[in-house]
Amino acid sequence: MTTIPLHLTTVGDPALPKIVFLHGFLGSGSDWLSFARKLEDRFCSLLVDLPGHGEAGIPADGDSELFFIQTVEALAGKIQRLNAGPCVLVGYSMGGRIGLALALRYPELFSKAIIVSSSPGLQTDEERASRRKSDEGIARKIERNFEGFIGFWYDQPLFSTLKSHSLFREVEAQRKQGTPQNLARALRLLGTGNQPSFWDELPDNRLPMLFCVGEKDAKYVEIGRRMAELCPESRLEYFEGCGHTLHIEEPERFLASVERFIETHAHNRISLDDL
Repeated sequence: MTTIPLHLTTVGDPALPKIVFLHGFLGSGSDWLSFARKLEDRFCSLLVDLPGHGEAGIPADGDSELFFIQTVEALAGKIQRLNAGPCVLVGYSMGGRIGLALALRYPELFSKAIIVSSSPGLQTDEERASRRKSDEGIARKIERNFEGFIGFWYDQPLFSTLKSHSLFREVEAQRKQGTPQNLARALRLLGTGNQPSFWDELPDNRLPMLFCVGEKDAKYVEIGRRMAELCPESRLEYFEGCGHTLHIEEPERFLASVERFIETHAHNRISLDDL
Protein backbone atom coordinates (compact mmCIF):
# COMPACT_ATOMS: atom_id res chain seq x y z
CA MET A 1 0.00 0.00 0.00
CA THR A 2 1.21 3.51 -0.84
CA THR A 3 2.43 5.55 2.15
CA ILE A 4 0.79 8.97 2.09
CA PRO A 5 3.23 11.73 3.13
CA LEU A 6 1.70 14.29 5.49
CA HIS A 7 3.58 16.89 7.51
CA LEU A 8 2.05 18.36 10.66
CA THR A 9 2.96 21.56 12.52
CA THR A 10 1.40 22.11 15.95
CA VAL A 11 0.71 25.62 17.24
CA GLY A 12 -0.48 26.04 20.82
CA ASP A 13 -0.82 23.89 23.92
CA PRO A 14 -1.59 20.25 22.95
CA ALA A 15 -3.86 20.01 26.01
CA LEU A 16 -6.28 22.53 24.44
CA PRO A 17 -9.11 21.60 22.02
CA LYS A 18 -7.79 20.98 18.50
CA ILE A 19 -8.43 22.65 15.14
CA VAL A 20 -7.20 20.88 11.99
CA PHE A 21 -6.41 23.26 9.11
CA LEU A 22 -6.14 22.02 5.49
CA HIS A 23 -4.72 24.34 2.80
CA GLY A 24 -5.51 24.75 -0.89
CA PHE A 25 -3.56 23.77 -4.01
CA LEU A 26 -0.10 25.43 -4.16
CA GLY A 27 -0.30 26.30 -0.46
CA SER A 28 0.95 24.73 2.76
CA GLY A 29 -0.02 24.44 6.40
CA SER A 30 1.80 27.72 7.07
CA ASP A 31 -0.96 29.52 5.13
CA TRP A 32 -3.00 29.19 8.34
CA LEU A 33 -0.27 30.30 10.75
CA SER A 34 -1.65 33.78 11.41
CA PHE A 35 -5.04 32.27 12.32
CA ALA A 36 -3.42 29.64 14.55
CA ARG A 37 -1.51 32.30 16.47
CA LYS A 38 -4.66 34.33 17.07
CA LEU A 39 -6.43 31.23 18.41
CA GLU A 40 -3.62 29.70 20.47
CA ASP A 41 -4.89 30.93 23.84
CA ARG A 42 -7.97 28.69 23.34
CA PHE A 43 -7.02 26.09 20.72
CA CYS A 44 -4.16 23.91 19.60
CA SER A 45 -3.96 24.19 15.80
CA LEU A 46 -2.75 21.32 13.63
CA LEU A 47 -1.43 22.78 10.37
CA VAL A 48 -1.21 20.01 7.77
CA ASP A 49 1.03 20.01 4.68
CA LEU A 50 -0.89 17.87 2.19
CA PRO A 51 0.97 15.55 -0.23
CA GLY A 52 3.25 17.43 -2.65
CA HIS A 53 3.01 20.67 -0.66
CA GLY A 54 5.23 22.32 1.94
CA GLU A 55 7.34 19.73 3.75
CA ALA A 56 5.27 16.77 2.52
CA GLY A 57 6.62 14.78 -0.40
CA ILE A 58 4.51 12.77 -2.81
CA PRO A 59 5.09 9.20 -3.98
CA ALA A 60 6.16 8.66 -7.58
CA ASP A 61 4.13 5.45 -7.71
CA GLY A 62 0.85 6.63 -6.15
CA ASP A 63 -2.25 4.84 -7.46
CA SER A 64 -4.19 7.56 -9.24
CA GLU A 65 -7.57 5.92 -8.64
CA LEU A 66 -7.06 5.40 -4.92
CA PHE A 67 -4.81 8.29 -3.88
CA PHE A 68 -7.55 10.74 -2.89
CA ILE A 69 -9.27 8.27 -0.56
CA GLN A 70 -5.90 7.05 0.74
CA THR A 71 -5.08 10.65 1.66
CA VAL A 72 -8.39 10.99 3.51
CA GLU A 73 -7.72 7.72 5.35
CA ALA A 74 -4.15 8.76 6.21
CA LEU A 75 -5.40 12.03 7.69
CA ALA A 76 -8.03 10.18 9.72
CA GLY A 77 -5.35 7.82 11.01
CA LYS A 78 -3.08 10.71 11.98
CA ILE A 79 -5.88 12.44 13.91
CA GLN A 80 -6.89 9.16 15.60
CA ARG A 81 -3.29 8.51 16.72
CA LEU A 82 -3.14 11.99 18.28
CA ASN A 83 -6.10 10.96 20.43
CA ALA A 84 -7.21 14.56 20.06
CA GLY A 85 -10.89 14.10 20.84
CA PRO A 86 -13.40 15.66 18.46
CA CYS A 87 -11.58 18.42 16.52
CA VAL A 88 -12.83 21.39 14.58
CA LEU A 89 -11.97 21.04 10.89
CA VAL A 90 -11.20 23.98 8.57
CA GLY A 91 -10.44 23.30 4.89
CA TYR A 92 -10.01 25.63 1.92
CA SER A 93 -10.45 24.70 -1.79
CA MET A 94 -8.44 21.47 -2.34
CA GLY A 95 -8.16 21.15 1.45
CA GLY A 96 -11.90 21.75 1.63
CA ARG A 97 -12.58 18.88 -0.77
CA ILE A 98 -10.33 16.57 1.25
CA GLY A 99 -11.75 17.93 4.50
CA LEU A 100 -15.37 17.46 3.43
CA ALA A 101 -14.65 13.85 2.47
CA LEU A 102 -12.88 13.37 5.81
CA ALA A 103 -15.79 14.84 7.78
CA LEU A 104 -18.38 12.79 5.90
CA ARG A 105 -16.43 9.53 6.23
CA TYR A 106 -15.11 10.05 9.80
CA PRO A 107 -17.63 12.34 11.56
CA GLU A 108 -16.72 10.90 14.96
CA LEU A 109 -13.33 12.69 14.74
CA PHE A 110 -14.88 16.16 14.53
CA SER A 111 -17.22 18.45 16.42
CA LYS A 112 -17.74 20.89 13.51
CA ALA A 113 -16.41 21.54 10.01
CA ILE A 114 -15.83 24.80 8.13
CA ILE A 115 -15.48 24.29 4.37
CA VAL A 116 -14.25 27.28 2.36
CA SER A 117 -14.63 27.79 -1.43
CA SER A 118 -14.93 24.09 -2.09
CA SER A 119 -17.09 21.27 -3.40
CA PRO A 120 -17.98 17.59 -2.95
CA GLY A 121 -16.45 16.84 -6.37
CA LEU A 122 -17.86 16.27 -9.86
CA GLN A 123 -20.96 14.14 -10.24
CA THR A 124 -20.38 12.17 -13.44
CA ASP A 125 -17.62 10.04 -14.95
CA GLU A 126 -17.69 12.27 -18.04
CA GLU A 127 -17.12 15.45 -15.99
CA ARG A 128 -14.27 13.80 -14.10
CA ALA A 129 -12.62 12.55 -17.31
CA SER A 130 -12.83 16.02 -18.85
CA ARG A 131 -11.37 17.58 -15.70
CA ARG A 132 -8.49 15.06 -15.60
CA LYS A 133 -7.62 16.01 -19.17
CA SER A 134 -7.69 19.71 -18.26
CA ASP A 135 -5.62 19.11 -15.11
CA GLU A 136 -3.04 17.17 -17.12
CA GLY A 137 -2.56 20.22 -19.32
CA ILE A 138 -2.11 22.38 -16.22
CA ALA A 139 0.32 19.88 -14.67
CA ARG A 140 2.46 20.06 -17.81
CA LYS A 141 2.44 23.86 -17.60
CA ILE A 142 3.73 23.58 -14.03
CA GLU A 143 6.55 21.26 -15.13
CA ARG A 144 7.56 23.35 -18.15
CA ASN A 145 7.55 26.87 -16.71
CA PHE A 146 6.56 27.14 -13.06
CA GLU A 147 6.86 30.92 -12.79
CA GLY A 148 4.80 31.37 -15.96
CA PHE A 149 2.22 28.97 -14.55
CA ILE A 150 1.86 31.02 -11.35
CA GLY A 151 1.00 34.06 -13.50
CA PHE A 152 -1.51 31.99 -15.51
CA TRP A 153 -3.07 30.53 -12.33
CA TYR A 154 -3.77 33.86 -10.68
CA ASP A 155 -5.15 35.34 -13.90
CA GLN A 156 -8.24 33.15 -13.42
CA PRO A 157 -11.42 35.16 -12.69
CA LEU A 158 -11.93 33.50 -9.28
CA PHE A 159 -8.70 35.19 -8.10
CA SER A 160 -9.46 38.68 -9.46
CA THR A 161 -10.22 40.13 -6.02
CA LEU A 162 -7.05 38.57 -4.59
CA LYS A 163 -4.91 40.11 -7.35
CA SER A 164 -6.04 43.58 -6.34
CA HIS A 165 -5.46 42.87 -2.63
CA SER A 166 -2.49 44.30 -0.74
CA LEU A 167 -1.37 40.78 0.25
CA PHE A 168 -1.25 39.40 -3.29
CA ARG A 169 2.50 39.84 -3.87
CA GLU A 170 3.22 38.09 -0.59
CA VAL A 171 0.94 35.18 -1.53
CA GLU A 172 2.48 34.99 -5.00
CA ALA A 173 6.01 34.87 -3.54
CA GLN A 174 5.00 32.06 -1.16
CA ARG A 175 3.53 30.04 -4.03
CA LYS A 176 6.77 30.30 -6.00
CA GLN A 177 8.51 28.43 -3.16
CA GLY A 178 6.73 25.19 -4.12
CA THR A 179 8.43 22.25 -5.86
CA PRO A 180 7.00 22.13 -9.42
CA GLN A 181 7.31 18.34 -9.90
CA ASN A 182 5.59 17.64 -6.59
CA LEU A 183 2.80 20.12 -7.30
CA ALA A 184 2.18 18.72 -10.78
CA ARG A 185 1.90 15.24 -9.31
CA ALA A 186 -0.39 16.50 -6.54
CA LEU A 187 -2.69 17.99 -9.16
CA ARG A 188 -2.79 14.70 -11.06
CA LEU A 189 -3.53 12.71 -7.90
CA LEU A 190 -5.65 15.09 -5.80
CA GLY A 191 -7.34 17.24 -8.47
CA THR A 192 -11.12 17.42 -8.69
CA GLY A 193 -11.13 15.05 -11.66
CA ASN A 194 -9.44 12.39 -9.59
CA GLN A 195 -11.68 12.36 -6.54
CA PRO A 196 -14.94 10.49 -6.03
CA SER A 197 -18.17 12.46 -5.82
CA PHE A 198 -19.49 13.01 -2.30
CA TRP A 199 -22.73 14.70 -3.33
CA ASP A 200 -24.79 11.60 -2.48
CA GLU A 201 -23.33 11.48 1.04
CA LEU A 202 -24.35 15.05 1.97
CA PRO A 203 -27.98 14.25 2.94
CA ASP A 204 -26.77 11.79 5.61
CA ASN A 205 -24.53 14.35 7.30
CA ARG A 206 -25.19 15.08 10.98
CA LEU A 207 -22.04 17.08 11.73
CA PRO A 208 -22.56 20.86 12.04
CA MET A 209 -20.99 22.42 8.92
CA LEU A 210 -20.39 25.97 7.78
CA PHE A 211 -19.88 26.51 4.05
CA CYS A 212 -18.13 29.80 3.25
CA VAL A 213 -18.14 31.37 -0.22
CA GLY A 214 -16.97 34.67 -1.65
CA GLU A 215 -19.83 36.66 -3.16
CA LYS A 216 -17.83 37.29 -6.36
CA ASP A 217 -16.88 33.60 -6.79
CA ALA A 218 -20.00 32.74 -8.80
CA LYS A 219 -19.21 29.08 -9.44
CA TYR A 220 -18.69 28.33 -5.74
CA VAL A 221 -21.66 30.44 -4.65
CA GLU A 222 -23.86 28.08 -6.65
CA ILE A 223 -22.03 24.97 -5.38
CA GLY A 224 -22.34 26.30 -1.81
CA ARG A 225 -26.09 26.82 -2.19
CA ARG A 226 -26.54 23.31 -3.52
CA MET A 227 -24.46 21.80 -0.70
CA ALA A 228 -26.38 23.71 1.99
CA GLU A 229 -29.71 22.65 0.47
CA LEU A 230 -28.69 18.97 0.56
CA CYS A 231 -26.75 18.89 3.79
CA PRO A 232 -28.56 18.76 7.16
CA GLU A 233 -26.93 20.62 10.07
CA SER A 234 -25.31 23.09 7.68
CA ARG A 235 -25.41 26.77 6.88
CA LEU A 236 -23.98 28.92 4.11
CA GLU A 237 -22.18 32.22 4.67
CA TYR A 238 -21.46 34.74 1.91
CA PHE A 239 -18.46 37.07 2.13
CA GLU A 240 -19.40 40.27 0.32
CA GLY A 241 -16.82 41.71 -2.04
CA CYS A 242 -14.63 38.59 -1.85
CA GLY A 243 -13.61 35.95 -4.36
CA HIS A 244 -12.23 32.43 -3.93
CA THR A 245 -9.62 33.37 -1.30
CA LEU A 246 -12.03 35.01 1.12
CA HIS A 247 -9.97 34.00 4.18
CA ILE A 248 -6.97 35.92 2.79
CA GLU A 249 -9.01 38.88 1.55
CA GLU A 250 -11.00 39.31 4.78
CA PRO A 251 -9.01 37.45 7.45
CA GLU A 252 -10.53 39.21 10.45
CA ARG A 253 -14.06 38.64 9.26
CA PHE A 254 -13.28 35.01 8.45
CA LEU A 255 -11.74 34.42 11.88
CA ALA A 256 -14.77 36.00 13.53
CA SER A 257 -17.05 33.67 11.54
CA VAL A 258 -15.01 30.63 12.57
CA GLU A 259 -15.07 31.65 16.24
CA ARG A 260 -18.79 32.38 16.14
CA PHE A 261 -19.53 29.04 14.51
CA ILE A 262 -17.38 27.14 17.02
CA GLU A 263 -18.97 28.90 19.97
CA THR A 264 -22.55 28.57 18.75
CA HIS A 265 -24.01 25.12 19.13
CA ALA A 266 -25.67 25.51 15.73
CA HIS A 267 -27.62 22.30 15.54
CA ASN A 268 -30.70 23.98 14.11
CA ARG A 269 -30.33 24.18 10.37
CA ILE A 270 -30.58 27.72 9.02
CA SER A 271 -32.98 28.09 6.13
CA LEU A 272 -31.54 29.42 2.90
CA ASP A 273 -34.45 31.86 2.89
CA ASP A 274 -32.85 33.53 5.92
CA LEU A 275 -29.52 34.14 4.18
